[in-house]
Amino acid sequence: MAHLEHACLSFRSWLAVTAAVFLLGARPSACSDLSGSRPNILLLMADDLGIADVGCYGNTTIRTPNINRLAAGGVRLTQHLAAASMCTPSRAAFLTGRYPIRSGMVSSNGYRVLQWTAASGGLPTNETTFAKILQDKGYATGLIGKWHLGLNCESSDDHCHHPLHHGFDHFYGMPFTLMGDCAQWDVSEKRAGLERKLNLCFHLVAFAALTLTAGKLTRLLSVSWTPAIWSTIVAILLLTTSYSVGPLIVHADCLLMRNHSITEQPMHFQRTTSRFLQEVSSFVRRNKQRPFLLFVSFLHVHTPLVTTEKFLGTSFHGLYGDNVEEMDWMVGRVLDALDTEGLTNRTLVYFTSDHGGSLESQLGNNQYGGWNGIYQGGKGMGGWEGGIRVPGIVRWPGVLPAGRVIQEPTSLMDVFPTVVQLAGGQVPQDRVIDGQDLLPLLLGKVQHSDHEFLLHYCESFLHAVRWHQRDRGAVWKVHYVTPRFHPDGAGACYGSMVCPCSGDEVIHHEPPLLFDLSRDPSEAHALTPATEPSFYEVMERVAQAVKEHRRTLSPVPLQLDGLDNSWKPWLQPCCGLFPLCWCDQESDSQ
Repeated sequence: MAHLEHACLSFRSWLAVTAAVFLLGARPSACSDLSGSRPNILLLMADDLGIADVGCYGNTTIRTPNINRLAAGGVRLTQHLAAASMCTPSRAAFLTGRYPIRSGMVSSNGYRVLQWTAASGGLPTNETTFAKILQDKGYATGLIGKWHLGLNCESSDDHCHHPLHHGFDHFYGMPFTLMGDCAQWDVSEKRAGLERKLNLCFHLVAFAALTLTAGKLTRLLSVSWTPAIWSTIVAILLLTTSYSVGPLIVHADCLLMRNHSITEQPMHFQRTTSRFLQEVSSFVRRNKQRPFLLFVSFLHVHTPLVTTEKFLGTSFHGLYGDNVEEMDWMVGRVLDALDTEGLTNRTLVYFTSDHGGSLESQLGNNQYGGWNGIYQGGKGMGGWEGGIRVPGIVRWPGVLPAGRVIQEPTSLMDVFPTVVQLAGGQVPQDRVIDGQDLLPLLLGKVQHSDHEFLLHYCESFLHAVRWHQRDRGAVWKVHYVTPRFHPDGAGACYGSMVCPCSGDEVIHHEPPLLFDLSRDPSEAHALTPATEPSFYEVMERVAQAVKEHRRTLSPVPLQLDGLDNSWKPWLQPCCGLFPLCWCDQESDSQ
């Protein structure tokens, strides 16, 4: 009976894919290469990779032969855009095909991403991911690597935001994100700030304790000893916490999970790369007889740039270059796993980054963030191209034309409808889906992207809008808000982790800045009514599109605001009693 059901499923899969490709006018040879089944889907996402860090996007000094090989055998998208310039909102949009403001995966108070594993915010349970739809269509679904979309809601093991509650059958990786604090780096995301706040509080309370003690001893203050004693105790606790906050963060946030179980707390970084690759090979081997979706979410190339000894010192660009080259090697190993199992021709492979490279990740003369090439800005900048334009490579041997380059605007959100329809599923009709099916464009059956407008948010604030005016071949970009760079003219917000989205450190433009990306992709020369006859026409059309977009928005709780993005001790995952969290189940099982 099981064999009969599998045969029926395979036949239905063959019919669905064959019909889809036939309707798009694909060549008969393309249809014959589908091997009678829906394609496997392999999604590869780098973390913080700059578009110009990759050879096939123009880099000549960082070696990325495997990513280049992927591009040579498939389609390369040159105007591929993240829906946000930070990890959490970008990944939420990628998985749901929706702007993150629709799901509430944004903030309004400066907390751009989830700050703690033990925060209660996360991808809402009523959001539908492409993994969930493919799971319902009979696909094996797996996620290996970074999640960073929340874990728990009310208790330390309810796992309401866990990958397994969002359509993945298998998860092995970090529920949070790799960060400099995991290695107690000098480049710190939150340890250094917490230490400064704790030290300030310590000095204030210690001063109060000394004042009360001196006043009591000199009889200038007629108070009991109780306030002085309690102030002293609090000061000691603050001082102790300031010295221990680094190790506490390592144990609280830098952990690995296999499905619902913690396997390493804290992580052993030097073996993480090999473990992830073993996990990829195992998943592919276990599921080679059925269609699968595998999302490999690399920890590379986020700080602290954990790199194995084999790659240290091998690049021309220090530790960052070493880390990029190791990630490229990992891409090669993942592709080898397909080859080994004979699945290459039956697998659609997609490679991207969650957003642009980080310009502010530097210490002294050392740059630890990516290069965004000719594009202005970087990670954290909601509107500038450098923060949102990312690599986009799609390969499906025998179906997609090798070596094709597409310059049309496309989005990470487009992956949702593309893979859902390839799997024979249906895009949800009960909500707005902002992504567009890429397959007609990839096959060359249409000349233009279905995106006429793309909106670029920074947190919950609209910073810029892109208008693809197809009849003129123009791509207009209107900036309403831009960050105030410091020092002036530096091109980034040096001295901060990222540029802010609102407040005194942004510039509200009236009239808005206008660029024609088809002529000025670097956004170096703002157009004016004197230099662009269509200036007011463009402004009016874009303003109308913004109004239409806002009518489609519904109020939702912001998952990255306030208490939802604060550390809650009762939500802390721990294999032990916090802060004594320690386990190494991977070694124990060997």
